[in-house]
Amino acid sequence: MTGAAGALEVTGDAAKGRAMSDTRTHAEPAVTPALAAEFGLKADEFDRIVGRLGRVPNFTELGLFSVMWSEHCSYKSSRMHLRKFPTTGPRVVHGPGENAGVVDIGEGLVAVFKMESHNHPSFIEPYQGAATGVGGILRDVFTMGARPIALMNALRFGAPSHPRTRQLVAGVVAGIGGYGNCVGVPTVGGETNFHPGYNGNILVNAMAVGVARADGIFTSAARGAGNPVVYVGAKTGRDGIHGATMASAEFEDGDEDKRPTVQVGDPFLEKLLIEACLELMATDSILAIQDMGAAGLTSSSVEMASKGGSGIELEMDHVPQREQGMSAYEMMLSESQERMLMVLRPGREDDARRIFEKWGLDAAVIGRTTDTGRIVLRHCGEVVCDLPLGPLADEAPLYDRPWTEPPVQPPFDPVVVPPPADAGLALLTLMSSPDLASRRWIWEQYDRSVMGDTVGEPGGDAAIVRLHASRRALAMTTDVTPRYVAADPREGGRQAIAEAWRNLNAVGAEPLAVTDNLNFGNPERPEIMGQIVRAIEGLAEACRALDMPVVSGNVSLYNETSGTAIPPTPAVGAIGLIEDIARTAAIGGMRPGDALVLVGETTGWMGSSLYLREILGREEGAPPPVDLEAERRNGVFVRQAVRAGRVNASHDVSDGGLGTCIAEMCLASGFGASLQLPPDIPVHLMLFGEDQARYVLAVPAERVDALVADARNAGVALIVVGSAGGADIEFDGGRLSLARLRDAHEGWMPAWMGTGSA
Repeated sequence: MTGAAGALEVTGDAAKGRAMSDTRTHAEPAVTPALAAEFGLKADEFDRIVGRLGRVPNFTELGLFSVMWSEHCSYKSSRMHLRKFPTTGPRVVHGPGENAGVVDIGEGLVAVFKMESHNHPSFIEPYQGAATGVGGILRDVFTMGARPIALMNALRFGAPSHPRTRQLVAGVVAGIGGYGNCVGVPTVGGETNFHPGYNGNILVNAMAVGVARADGIFTSAARGAGNPVVYVGAKTGRDGIHGATMASAEFEDGDEDKRPTVQVGDPFLEKLLIEACLELMATDSILAIQDMGAAGLTSSSVEMASKGGSGIELEMDHVPQREQGMSAYEMMLSESQERMLMVLRPGREDDARRIFEKWGLDAAVIGRTTDTGRIVLRHCGEVVCDLPLGPLADEAPLYDRPWTEPPVQPPFDPVVVPPPADAGLALLTLMSSPDLASRRWIWEQYDRSVMGDTVGEPGGDAAIVRLHASRRALAMTTDVTPRYVAADPREGGRQAIAEAWRNLNAVGAEPLAVTDNLNFGNPERPEIMGQIVRAIEGLAEACRALDMPVVSGNVSLYNETSGTAIPPTPAVGAIGLIEDIARTAAIGGMRPGDALVLVGETTGWMGSSLYLREILGREEGAPPPVDLEAERRNGVFVRQAVRAGRVNASHDVSDGGLGTCIAEMCLASGFGASLQLPPDIPVHLMLFGEDQARYVLAVPAERVDALVADARNAGVALIVVGSAGGADIEFDGGRLSLARLRDAHEGWMPAWMGTGSA
């Protein structure tokens, strides 16, 4: 989980601005502990730097340390806990530590994918913050030699009633669509949630998936001395300086005023950069390559040299610049967009220039690799930085932060949950609530059909993208239920992986691997660190049980404003492999007369449920327990049934329970259902309980007996709960017109955004 290709965050505070202004006149301020503190370095960290160097660093050197030792790049608070993740497996080609994870998908191909955060800039300037997030995650993928084939996102916003939420939603969605649509990569799915806990700090997590030849993967380790270091892409400006440092700090009231410092992305230039890089990669000229993400040229050069066990010398005068009089400090810390750093085979410099000039991009030799183990910067004929790489990279601080056991909500007795006066009205309320209402207003702004390989319509369990000119496909999903994590971080972490597992199995995909985006508050607060520790343990436990290794990811901490942290949100992205796109199932494949079959056991779990929150206004109770053996058993059964062509539709049961699952299937299929629920559980608990490891399958009536027998042999709980057909959803104690349901479900977001009738 390298920090070099991290989120492109905001610039520093007013003190840093004054310091940078001084460097433009080459009058660098004196380096003191006070200045180091302004740059995000604690007093003991500054002392550690001085002790390791045997001297006080100069201003430029201090800048390098401040970003490389930031939480965003060093993962100094989480690194020791991230080691708990399983990261290897028979399909893993490259795990954490590279720009993106790589897994073998057979037939000489690999899938390359990663998820990253762009939270702070998206809160300050929603359009550009989200847009540059898309650009950054795409670079992580094509840096590895893969052509990007899909984008996804996981978005968390504040309460719909908060005065900024509409503007943030509009800007973020437009930024994602504007960049992805223009660069020509389809945005195929994701999730969007609302909660007051995100009022002061939204989350914008972006995921990209690419495909490459198994023998065409590029890595970032710059081995050997005397090789040319080549800068390619856009010119460097004074934007985004100290972004990694600010990504490692809390917001304070008024930080929205930093809007002018957020970078501006250029998707058309990114498209040229993709094509130029892939063309140069085909010439076997590249020894190592790294995206200039968080901390820009600093992190890319330091990480490439340190991973390769080499050194690096850069001539800063040769860096392509779009502004006059830039200092070495500014060039090294700039986070200008659409840039890459490469180490080439000697003698291939002209090949790079020719290809990049053809695409209208800069390509300049700015240095050489060395065998010194140091980074040396020269500017205007002077050495302005001379540092050992060890203290900047591998020897960055590693903290075992104090943590306290996070409070866990007690079990919730469903017997005390009163039934609704009208179960049909309760279902209507849930389906038109902010977390379950249709996201059509969002996904219609995304081009999901570009490249021509996206399969099916949005709104299902996992997006499916065909491997070009093949019958095979990749399925992908993003998942986490923050209210579960808040109630019990370990169980919530387990559930995030379990839901991703279910979403992939529901479409007939073999789950392969996971990327993560761990969003939490300030790790220096023991109660927050406790959330981090237990959530990671839950994620890791589920990954091991379900054979889904973590191959890439991102940690985004300090997500809080004025001491108020976001709900703990360890988002995960997962991919799976479909061998034959003719053997999959969609949420909308129900046919009249199909039997509706519930896979998995139901107790009517109401703790931390949407029913409790949206109908009764209560957020309490332990989240539903996750039985990982049942998840594996039921998931394999469903996947095999889908692949065998025994089901017409499939959907996992998650938020809102069985009732919302069937309602979503009915809306996608275009007709209703008649439910016959078991009498031993109260109707509202059966409909709205959120027990895990469950799916609903739409099965042709003549195949039900065989499916029941298969389930019995596999030890899988399975019951028939109704049949498809008609214009209403009918159940004991309620009836809901599908037309009325559709109006409410589709109408909430347009009405709220002011683009439809209220």
